Amino acid sequence: MSPGKGLVLDANILIRAVLGKRVRSILEKYEDSAEFYTPDVCFEEAREHLPAILESRGIEWHSGLAVLRNRAAGSACRSGAYQELERAARDRIGVRDIDDWPVVALAILLVIPIWTEDQDFFGSGIATWTTDRV
Repeated sequence: MSPGKGLVLDANILIRAVLGKRVRSILEKYEDSAEFYTPDVCFEEAREHLPAILESRGIEWHSGLAVLRNRAAGSACRSGAYQELERAARDRIGVRDIDDWPVVALAILLVIPIWTEDQDFFGSGIATWTTDRV
């Protein structure tokens, strides 16, 4: 597969898209000129953590999850798409956070960087962007 113009979003970016304006505005600004992909497990992780985070901030969690659902509509990638790259991804991420292997596998498959605020991807051999650099 040839390199594309896009980013693989980590779960923390999905959560930031729901909670804040900056990530959401970047996603909206570039949705017509770049592709954004996320492993399905990242949506599951965000759905798991968001209700408590939203509640602690006094935000109605149904509206927050609606934002997440809208983001998932075009960018969620099922594990079947990247599963064959699990071993290569686990080797690259090492012992940092082995549960993040789907993000690495999807980035390998699509030949695009990862957008994250998580230090665990650094040193994986995949370009990594933080929000202040996107």
